[in-house]
Amino acid sequence: MSGIIALILSIVIWGAAPPIFKYALNDIPPFTLAFIRFFGASVLMWPLAFLHIRHISRKAWINIILAAFWGITLNISFFFLGLSRAPSINVHVIGALGPLVLYLLSLRMLQEKAHPEVMKGMLVSLLGVFIIIFGPLIINGNVGHSSPIPVSTQLIGNVCFVLSMFGAVLMSVYSKRAAAEVHPFYLTWIQFVVGSITFIPLMIYELSTTGIPVITTPAWTGILYGIFFSSAIAYFAHNYAVMKMNAQDVAIYSNTMPVISVLVAIPLIGEYPDVFFVLGSIGIFVGIYMSKKHPHFHNVHTRAHRPHSVN
Repeated sequence: MSGIIALILSIVIWGAAPPIFKYALNDIPPFTLAFIRFFGASVLMWPLAFLHIRHISRKAWINIILAAFWGITLNISFFFLGLSRAPSINVHVIGALGPLVLYLLSLRMLQEKAHPEVMKGMLVSLLGVFIIIFGPLIINGNVGHSSPIPVSTQLIGNVCFVLSMFGAVLMSVYSKRAAAEVHPFYLTWIQFVVGSITFIPLMIYELSTTGIPVITTPAWTGILYGIFFSSAIAYFAHNYAVMKMNAQDVAIYSNTMPVISVLVAIPLIGEYPDVFFVLGSIGIFVGIYMSKKHPHFHNVHTRAHRPHSVN
């Protein structure tokens, strides 16, 4: 399988994920769904991971565990918490800022100076994110799509999406550091196991306060989609693509996820883009274009994502 095919597969699955999980979270608590999703996916992937078990250095183990914490525990926690408070179509538009955040982290890691043209593009993208996050505050009262969402609640949800995006960015950094030493099946399986373990105490606390949920059709939809598609297939495909492709190429294809999310959200949960979504999206993607057309942006990304040497 080529890296591009693997990447497109993960993008389509993750692009459709926010509205599907929002649909499921109506009937199942977030941390319970997160645990079932990654525990089920780890069981499903164990036979494939077992075939690729090999000695892993201490440095690689640290990177894998850190990738799991940022990319699964933190990323998924804030992702699910945000879905219960803000429109699902905001997830991937806000997440599109990730490559620019990764650029800033790369500058710090490489101790290089940022180029003014790239920084201008980042500021334009950041303005777009602010429009989406704080735009609802301009309207006095409620903002809604299929049902009204209080402004304060939507603001909290959007901030959760931003924090989720930071987790995804850091997962890419640490996964890439371990990718040269670990097969994608084994890497993905370890991350699922670590993620599952971290969700156990959160799930126990959640169930002690909400009670054991009745598994309805929406809940089953989220569980099955989460285990088989959004976890097992998509995470492996993404890790495989990161191993085979340059970081900037991965980011370019990932920018199509907001379109997929909107196409699924409209018929499934009745969410439609509002004026803030449209204006913010324009700002984000114009800024990304301004940044990516400068060679300095690509050079930093390429160097930041080379596999690190293993001690």
